[in-house]
Amino acid sequence: MTVLSRDAGLTAKGGLEPRPVRIVHLGLGAFFRAHQAWYTSEVDDGGEWGFSAYTGRSPRAAEELSAQDCLYTLIVRGAEGDDAQVMSVISEAHAASDLEALCADLRSPDVSLVTLTVTEAGYGTDAKGALDRANDAVKADLKALEEYAAGTAGEGESDAHLPQLETALARLVLGLDARRRSGAGAITIVPCDNLPGNGPLTRGVIDEYAACLGAEAATWIKDNVSVTSTSIDRITPKATDADRATAKERTGFDDASPVVTEPFASWIIEGEFVGDRPAWEKAGAIFTDDLEPYENRKLWLLNGAHTLLANAAVNRGYETVAEAIGDREVRAEVEALWDEASRYLPDFVEANAYREALLERFENPHIKHLLSQIGNDSLAKLRIRILPIALKELEAGRGATGAVPAIAGWIRRQRDGVASPDAQQSAIDEARAKTGDGGVERALLELLEPELMNYSEFVERVIEAA
Repeated sequence: MTVLSRDAGLTAKGGLEPRPVRIVHLGLGAFFRAHQAWYTSEVDDGGEWGFSAYTGRSPRAAEELSAQDCLYTLIVRGAEGDDAQVMSVISEAHAASDLEALCADLRSPDVSLVTLTVTEAGYGTDAKGALDRANDAVKADLKALEEYAAGTAGEGESDAHLPQLETALARLVLGLDARRRSGAGAITIVPCDNLPGNGPLTRGVIDEYAACLGAEAATWIKDNVSVTSTSIDRITPKATDADRATAKERTGFDDASPVVTEPFASWIIEGEFVGDRPAWEKAGAIFTDDLEPYENRKLWLLNGAHTLLANAAVNRGYETVAEAIGDREVRAEVEALWDEASRYLPDFVEANAYREALLERFENPHIKHLLSQIGNDSLAKLRIRILPIALKELEAGRGATGAVPAIAGWIRRQRDGVASPDAQQSAIDEARAKTGDGGVERALLELLEPELMNYSEFVERVIEAA
């Protein structure tokens, strides 16, 4: 099936006018385009909700999309074949560093939402979920915001002398202050990253950065910015040259930046919206008063298994999730992790049925979900997806066997210098530099979570496995 959106002529130029910008998104990547953008497009037949989207670490996605009027192809890859749809829900694409555009967007009273997919590492938090003030980028942004506030005291809404900021949440806070100065009114933030309690965590980080701008700004942001919590799910592998060829074959649109995803999608949301929003529930989003059990199910079962595969199964030579889950020993490791996690999930989330569905999704041979891609930023992912269950099991006097392959695999890959990129690589490298009997392994384990060092038998099993 081929569905065309903005441009009936199948060319990037000369199509219909972009949708009005009513949502700002930070973290312009494939997952956002397969998830929040897709949900919005599905319920916006009238073309009333457009995104102004900002990249993460690299401006490349914005450059590619801007060159084709922000149109892109969404390829939904099921077991029986592909569907292709040209999406027009992104109206503007910017580099993360374009703070003038971000402030201008957030001053607009038409903008009522900010959605976030900046990855777990993008929040700049420590192992306990607080702003990591030892992180060089966080330290630089705290100082920059303080200096900016001192230099703009008593001024209006000028963008003069905007600071250079490295973290997404610091940029967001700068934009929220621009909104305050303009009188544009309250706004809702919708974080969509795989973090436990992503709403309260985001709220905390925003408030810590806002404090740098002074009491008036901090109070306004606390009173006028609502932050929801979410659980999100849709597997989105990295697109290949073959996928670009498929996009052109299916639609006629020569797309430099297509997105591939699976048929399954889930979005569960808890919290207050202080302004308008798209009717996402019409596309299947669920609004709930108790998100945590669903969030834990997804983090511990889906994301936990992904992190195990990306750090352990990859050492067996596998490249994709589908290849790895076909190995009986690897599947047994995943099942052991799931058995432990399922002990802490309530019956109403139907963990067993969810596990069966996950295996079907993992086994889909047409979804080439690369373990190297999943392995990015594994330090933060291990802390969020693996450690909560490991600590619960150890505190209960059990062995936390399910966590061992993931943690040991990560240590091995870091020790051997073959790990995927990590935003916290400087701290990892400092730990790797330690020597002595078991020095590197113990140092990495302590960096991951100092509390683990209280369980000597577990420590020895991890080191032996590494």
